[in-house]
Amino acid sequence: MNVSDLTGLALDYWVARSLHDFVREIHFTDSGRTVSIRGNDRGRQWDGRFTPSTSWETASAVLDRARRVDVRERLRNGAVRCSVEFDGGRGQAVQAHGESLRIALLRAFVASRFGDAVDDVLRQSQALFGARAEPVGEQSAMNAIEDLPMPDAQIGDIKSAPR
Repeated sequence: MNVSDLTGLALDYWVARSLHDFVREIHFTDSGRTVSIRGNDRGRQWDGRFTPSTSWETASAVLDRARRVDVRERLRNGAVRCSVEFDGGRGQAVQAHGESLRIALLRAFVASRFGDAVDDVLRQSQALFGARAEPVGEQSAMNAIEDLPMPDAQIGDIKSAPR
């Protein structure tokens, strides 16, 4: 998927993935239509909906990481082409366009972290380990069993953990 085509949920998801210094977990709420995160951004706890594509308050997490934002072109319909340089980036500005300055800024941020193309949205709860995401979920009862059954053990026999 091209970063220049990201909108809505996909854009919100990839912005969250790009904020791996801030976001620890990504979840989906509202029947999978909204990105929700858990994390800590410079002392500010975040546990809930994450919608930077529709909210400047949320997009401020990205704007705070920008060193320089140059609006290259603004059309009458509100579309913007911009050049943005981010903290922790490769030291060069990233070009992006969007229906608004916010969308262009977010696309530039994702492109600065992942390049011009990204994978499809992984619509499953996940934990972030740097730029890598690992799916997380509840284990089934069968997968949670670590020990083999012991027919000669007594019911309620709780043995201490090995030291």
